[in-house]
Amino acid sequence: MDTQALLQQYNLTEGIFDEMASLSGIRNQYQHVVDSLQQFNVAALQQKDRLAGELFMNQGITFTVYSDNEGIERIFPFDIIPRIITSAEWAHVETGIKQRLKALNLFLKDIYNEQQILKDGIVPAALIASCPHYTREVFGIKVPYDIYVHISGIDLIRGDDGTFYILEDNLRTPSGVSYMLENREVTKRIFPEMLNENKVRMVSNYPLQLHQILLQLAPQQLSHPTAVILTPGIFNSAYYEHTFLARQMGIPLVEGRDLLVDNHKVYMKTTNGLEQVHVIYRRVDDDYLDPLVFKPNSALGVPGLVGAYRKGNVAIVNAIGNGVADDKAVYAYVPAMIKYYLNEEPILPNVPTYQLSDDEARKYVFENITNMVIKRTNQSGGYGMLMGNSADEKTIAEFKVAVEEDPRSFIAQPIIKLSTVPCFINGKFEARHVDLRPYALCGPTGIQIVPGGLTRVALKQGSLVVNSSQGGGSKDTWVID
Repeated sequence: MDTQALLQQYNLTEGIFDEMASLSGIRNQYQHVVDSLQQFNVAALQQKDRLAGELFMNQGITFTVYSDNEGIERIFPFDIIPRIITSAEWAHVETGIKQRLKALNLFLKDIYNEQQILKDGIVPAALIASCPHYTREVFGIKVPYDIYVHISGIDLIRGDDGTFYILEDNLRTPSGVSYMLENREVTKRIFPEMLNENKVRMVSNYPLQLHQILLQLAPQQLSHPTAVILTPGIFNSAYYEHTFLARQMGIPLVEGRDLLVDNHKVYMKTTNGLEQVHVIYRRVDDDYLDPLVFKPNSALGVPGLVGAYRKGNVAIVNAIGNGVADDKAVYAYVPAMIKYYLNEEPILPNVPTYQLSDDEARKYVFENITNMVIKRTNQSGGYGMLMGNSADEKTIAEFKVAVEEDPRSFIAQPIIKLSTVPCFINGKFEARHVDLRPYALCGPTGIQIVPGGLTRVALKQGSLVVNSSQGGGSKDTWVID
C-alpha cells in the first residue's frame, strides 16, 4: 500500500484536536511534510523506523522501568513522524513560559526570605507549611543573581479547541532533554532533506547554552571556574542523560564520593590532587544532597555541601528547595503569583484544579469522579494517579479512602482529552495523544527556551498517559517558520 492511501485512512476522533488534520483537510504547517512522506512507500518508512530503533540501540539511549519484571533497561520508544508547531504558536508558548518562570522565581525568593505572599494571604501559609518539599534548612540563603530555577521542563497539553494549557511545572531536576537532542540527531539521519526544506529551528545549542549559564553562576569572577554534574550513579533512571550532558558540555561527571568539603569549599578528587568546584549541576534530590543536613544515611551526597552553599562558595543548579514551587497543590496558585508579582494576566492558563483538602471541592470531585484525574501532589512519572474514566470500582473506592485520610496530598483535575498527532505504528498512521515539555534555561542574562522541546506520546491506543515509565515514547518536535 502507498503512503497516500495510509494518510487517507487516518482517523480523526470527534471532540479531540488533531494537530495534523481537521475535518476540512491537512493543516498548512503539515502539508509540506505530508507531501514529503508520500514520496516513500510503506516498506521504506518501515525501514526508516527500524533504522531509528537501531540508532537508539547503538547510542545506548535507554531509560529504566522500576515496576517491570522484564529487566529494567529499555530502549526509549521513538516515533519517526515529527510533531510540528508553527512559529506563531511557538511565540505564544515561549512568552507564556517566560512569564511563568519569572513569577515562580520571585515566589521561591520570597518564600525563602520575606514570605510577603503568605503575609498578604495570596497563598495560604498552611499550604506551604504542610508541603514536604518546603526546605527550611535553606531559609535565608542568598543564591547567585536570585535565580532559583536555572533549568525547567514545563509540561503543556492542548485541549479540544487547540488551546495550550500548563499541566505541571518541573523545577527540581527535570529530565528528558537528552531525548529531545537525540531525537533530532536521528531525524537528521532518516529525513535529512525534509529537515532542511522545512526550515526547522535548531535545538542542538542547548548544551552550549547550559554550559555558559553554569560558568556564569560561579561565585567569584574566575577566568576558569570548574563546573561538574553530580549524578546519583549508574542505577538512576536518567543516568544516560547525565553522561550525555557531561560529554556534550565537556565537564566532569561525579558522584558524591568524588567530592569533599573542606573549610566550606567543595573539592573534587582528581589524579592530580584536589581541585576546587565552583558550580554543581546536581541530578540528586534535595534529601540526599548532604547527610549532615538531610537524610543522615545518604551515600549519594556530600557532607558539608549545604554549609559551603550557605557561605556562597559553590552554586547549586537547580537551587535546593525548589520542590515547594512544583508541588501540585501549589500549582493552582501560580496564576495568582503571576498577578501578584508581575501585575499581569497569565498568558498560558492552568488546567482547572481542585484542592481536595477543601470539603466542597472534594464532594464535587467524588460525585464526578469518572470525569476526573486524581493525582498525588508529590509524585511524578505518572505514578500515584487515578484516571476516573478507566478505573474499576475497587480502585476508585481505595483512592477515595486515601484522599479522605490525607486530603492535602491530592488534587483533582477534569480529564482533558490531549491533542493527537499521527504516529507510524505497525505500518499504519494512527492518532496518538501527546504532551509537550519545552526546556527553559534561566541565567544572569535572561531566559532562553529551546524551540520545540520534548513531545511525549502515549503509544497505547486511547491512553492519555505519556510518561516513558508508563509505556510512552517520544517524537522530534519541529518549530517551523
